[in-house]
Amino acid sequence: MALQIGFLLFPRVQQLDLTGPYDVLASLPDTTVQLVGKTLASVASSTGMILTPDTTFDDCPPLDVICIPGGAGVGDLMEDAQTLAFIRAQAAHARYVTSVCTGSLVLGAAGLLRGRRATTHWAFHDLLAPFGATPVRERVVRDGNLFTGGGITAGIDFALTLAAELAGESAAQAIQLQLEYAPAPPFDAGSPDTAPQAIVELVRSRSAAALAERARIVERAAAAL
Repeated sequence: MALQIGFLLFPRVQQLDLTGPYDVLASLPDTTVQLVGKTLASVASSTGMILTPDTTFDDCPPLDVICIPGGAGVGDLMEDAQTLAFIRAQAAHARYVTSVCTGSLVLGAAGLLRGRRATTHWAFHDLLAPFGATPVRERVVRDGNLFTGGGITAGIDFALTLAAELAGESAAQAIQLQLEYAPAPPFDAGSPDTAPQAIVELVRSRSAAALAERARIVERAAAAL
């Protein structure tokens, strides 16, 4: 039977959180990857890319892997009872429960991070603890069957790590080579630890409003658990 992998699709998803790991995991043999939405209506990503679900919550088969990407829309998801119930139901039987970027906050709101090590985008790392998680500043964090990836591009590292778990290191390495995933960025500015301080402050200022809003939502969501 084909391995069943499902990515949650929602309005204002960060498309690279989704499409990066999708490309990796869809390259596994004997694997079905689906985009799962509340309905089959297309949604726009946070940058306007139109994405269409393959199946709905009601019709989604039991998943071996459930993955929650992040994006501007996670604030709404953290207080969406239908979405949280779907995630809990799938997570109860999935082999692996996973997230990329701020998707881990949605897992937290579903009550799935209590006592677990997890990561998220660096700008929102402080929002993990209110959900009972142990925040870890790494690109990929595993705690049992829970895999969480850091911000956005870390989704590819996460997916290769998971691919190795699912199909072995040779299969994962073959996918990495197939995708020519050999990062060589022109700047050493991909982490707040290495980026120029002025750039770090600029990005923090751009994220300040979203951080404040999500902090309020996290407080409510954590209190509701």
